[in-house]
Amino acid sequence: MNILFIEDDKIETMKMHRTVSKLPVKHTIVEAKNGEEALNSLKESNRLPDIILLDLNMPRMSGIEFLTILKQDENYKYLPTIVLTTSQNRADLLECYRIGIAGYIIKPLKYEDYEDKIQKVLAYWEANELVKL
Repeated sequence: MNILFIEDDKIETMKMHRTVSKLPVKHTIVEAKNGEEALNSLKESNRLPDIILLDLNMPRMSGIEFLTILKQDENYKYLPTIVLTTSQNRADLLECYRIGIAGYIIKPLKYEDYEDKIQKVLAYWEANELVKL
């Protein structure tokens, strides 16, 4: 799968790469450090991501701002977007689902738990029929 990973924290980015590198299936990860960078990446790429993994708390443009723009765009609104965040704020959760996310995952503190959750998420989306535009 082609994954757009939107995350401003270098340690979280390293954890994602480490987790994905252990999987038997090879995935391509395109990184963006914030929502603005992610939107530019989408516009400049000739290949859309199969899924988007999105942090909520980022500089310049929050995850919710990015989601709002993404889901209003005819070219991108069907891209499965999974929030991967530390926010346990119920208002964030409800707003993200209202906008149209495919999932909301709270980042666990222990690396083993993080790895387990990411592996399950990727396995689920590997089995899904993804929209090809």
